[in-house]
Amino acid sequence: MGRFRRRMYEEYAHEFSTDESYNKAYRKVKKIKGFYSHLKIYVIVNAIIIISSLNSRGFIGNHFELRGFRDWEIYSTAFYWGIALAIHAFTVFGPDLFFNKDWEEKKIKKYMDKEVESKNKWE
Repeated sequence: MGRFRRRMYEEYAHEFSTDESYNKAYRKVKKIKGFYSHLKIYVIVNAIIIISSLNSRGFIGNHFELRGFRDWEIYSTAFYWGIALAIHAFTVFGPDLFFNKDWEEKKIKKYMDKEVESKNKWE
């Protein structure tokens, strides 16, 4: 725990421990932070795997061979780990990741505003 967070927690511990909305928000932030850490490690590890395999298989002598881009074993880790990462994202952000509750209302409002704008344009 960082110094600032520890000091804040010590000062307001009695308020935070009884506030259910704070506890719920804190758990949500921890889940999101865990997902982004998982994503960061995914990108770093798979970049290292792909770059190292291209260096060992892709370059022969002074010319570049495209065989390194076509090997399934290079990308299989990224593929299967990507599926696990997608499942992790779904558990953190929920089923409303792309089409949340307000999405439909915003789209309807956008199209209504566009209709009014185009109607006023010709009058």
